[in-house]
Amino acid sequence: MRLGGPQSFLLSPSTSATSEVGVLMSQRSSEVDAVVREFHEALARSSDMAVAVAAIQALTTVIKNSSAQTMMGLEKELKDAAASLQNCNPTAISLKAGCELFLRYTTRTSAIEANTFAAAKKRLIERGQHFAETSKRARATIAELGERFVRKGSTVLVHGHSRVAIAILRKAAAAGKQFSVIVTEGRPDETGLTMARVLEEMRVPTTVILDCAVAYAMERVDLVLVGAEAVVESGGVINKLGTYQIAIAAKEHNVPVYVAAESYKFARLFPLNQRDLPLERKQLDFGPLLPASVAIDNPSRDYTPPQYITLLFTDLGVLTAAAVSDELIQLYV
Repeated sequence: MRLGGPQSFLLSPSTSATSEVGVLMSQRSSEVDAVVREFHEALARSSDMAVAVAAIQALTTVIKNSSAQTMMGLEKELKDAAASLQNCNPTAISLKAGCELFLRYTTRTSAIEANTFAAAKKRLIERGQHFAETSKRARATIAELGERFVRKGSTVLVHGHSRVAIAILRKAAAAGKQFSVIVTEGRPDETGLTMARVLEEMRVPTTVILDCAVAYAMERVDLVLVGAEAVVESGGVINKLGTYQIAIAAKEHNVPVYVAAESYKFARLFPLNQRDLPLERKQLDFGPLLPASVAIDNPSRDYTPPQYITLLFTDLGVLTAAAVSDELIQLYV
């Protein structure tokens, strides 16, 4: 999913554009409701719909329904809509990355060359639809690439409920490969149990362990396969809490760690430690035996530095962690 060059199709401010901005301001409330509604409806239509792809579809609808008469007005509508979507979940990194990449892809590439605004708008809609379709196909592309690394007789350790990791394992099973999976289960979201049910339906031999038993089980693991909420500029990944400790245990046992992630999850972030992550915590109830004065800290995600990642399976190809920064430059510049 490579993007175009750095040029921007923007018109100089004019009287009509200024007055148009005023009209758009008065319509903002209804437009915000519309884009957020379209976003949630897209997620509701399919349980496999990625958050970023739903956002891309909603933003494309904004272009279709826009009453703007200039590129300046349309770009403002898109930016306001993207901000509204991000406000739905301010800590969702993949949502923010998807919105930013969509805006870059549609409104700031040299491919938008037209003599009239109507023609430019039509081209924007086409590019938005193409972006959404390419994003949807990303998972299938990654499955084709990642399946090759699942060998017959191997034991795969997975963590969390990753749709793209499932696609890889499903592809490997469909190819007739016999392999087994160890699934980690941690509180409070039960994603491990969800993953185990999916694998059972695929008839893949599956064992569930507590996530605190990872180091104990690692000596019988051949590869670790995880998804990612975001791939950051260093080539490290932000993912479900526990990914970091799994990667450390895997490195100690010389077990490769593979990360499966769509390119719309590439984020312009450079965390140096766990405190640099957007704050997101989940409720956790230990019951009445826990003293009321004891604090509970349950972050939902952690950061795994690039030195613990063997390869990344993406729709841009199989990448080393060191190659991620180059791909980010090509995506955003």
